[in-house]
Formats: sequence, structure tokens, C-alpha cells
Amino acid sequence: MTGLLEALRQIADLGGPVVMILIGVSVLTLAVILYKLWQFKAAGAGRHRELSEAVAAWDRGDRAGAQQALSRSRSYLAPVIEMAFTSGPADASRLEAEAETRFARLESGFRLLDSVAQLAPLLGLFGTVLGMIEAFQSLQQAGAQVDPSLLAGGIWVALLTTAVGLAVAMPTALVLSWFEARMDAERVTAGRAISTILFPQGAATAAAPAGGAVPAGA
Repeated sequence: MTGLLEALRQIADLGGPVVMILIGVSVLTLAVILYKLWQFKAAGAGRHRELSEAVAAWDRGDRAGAQQALSRSRSYLAPVIEMAFTSGPADASRLEAEAETRFARLESGFRLLDSVAQLAPLLGLFGTVLGMIEAFQSLQQAGAQVDPSLLAGGIWVALLTTAVGLAVAMPTALVLSWFEARMDAERVTAGRAISTILFPQGAATAAAPAGGAVPAGA
């Protein structure tokens, strides 16, 4: 514990309070990312094999097979699909709202990750500006006895905050893009499933002969 505190003190002395803030932000960001990964896994995001089988069976007109396949699904969308089984085309908006409610739970924390990706470089740049001001103040105080190493040392320490800010922002932006791509795929899956259940192909095929039958007396 003492070694950790000493390391943090050295980092604070070298990079200043801005670097310490960025380190704290990076720890918080890592915790949010790990939580989102666990949440996605627990919700079964991206694992919709049984749910897809249920939708395909319903589309064929196999209602019993659809219910059986859905009972094996551990997807967070399973309750929405089960609700769709007992709904009609007029309930499409309600089903979409139910799906969006579940999407919102998975998307919680995205705003924080987006803020970190945008603000971390700016925070690093702010630390660099403060460091440059301090470096030029030291250069001014040196007067005629200017040592180039004094200015060079102050500049590289100032630029350290920008490097730390970019190191925090870039991985965060990549992970956020991956999360958002997963959620886009989830929305496509849910929309297709709801549309297929509300307007199954099997029902349309069964209704076609009755609607297109030629009267016997014609």
C-alpha cells in the first residue's frame, strides 16, 4: 500500500493534478466497461439462436414448436417475443416500446463513455497548457541565465498530460463504438422478429387460396 501511494505521489509530482484526474477517470471508465460486458453476457445479447428458431417456427405456422423453442431461450428479448405471440398488428408500437425499454437498460453508461472519449483529450490539453505556462514562468524567472534543458524538461512534462488524455480517450472510443454496433444489431434482430411474428408468412400462405379461390359456378 505504501508503494502504491508513493507511486501515485510521484505521478502527481510529475504530471500534476490533471494526470491524477485522468487516472481516476480511466479507473472509472474501466469499471463501467467491465460492468457493461457482464451485463451484455447476463442478458444474452447476441445469443438469440433459440429465439430465432422460435420466430422461424412461428413464421412456418408451427405454434407449438415456436413456444417450445422460446421456452429454451435465455435472451432478454424472450419476454417481448412471448408478448408478440399473443398480440396483433395493432400492437406493433407497444411491442417496439417494450423492446426499447430493454435496449435502454443495456445502453445505460454509454453517455459516460462518450463523455470520457470526448473530454479526456481536452482535459489532457488543458494540463499541457498549464504545464507550458509554468515552464515559461520558470524560464522568465531564470532571466539571463537561461538553461535550455529547463525549458525542454518543462515542455515534455507538460505534453505528458496530452499523451495520458489520448491514451484514455482512444480505447474508450473504440469500446463505445463496439457497444453501439452491438446495440444496432440487437435492434435489427428485434425489429425483424416482431415483424415476422405479427405478419407471419405461414398465415399469408394459408389465406391465399381462400382469397383467390374461383367460385364453382364461374
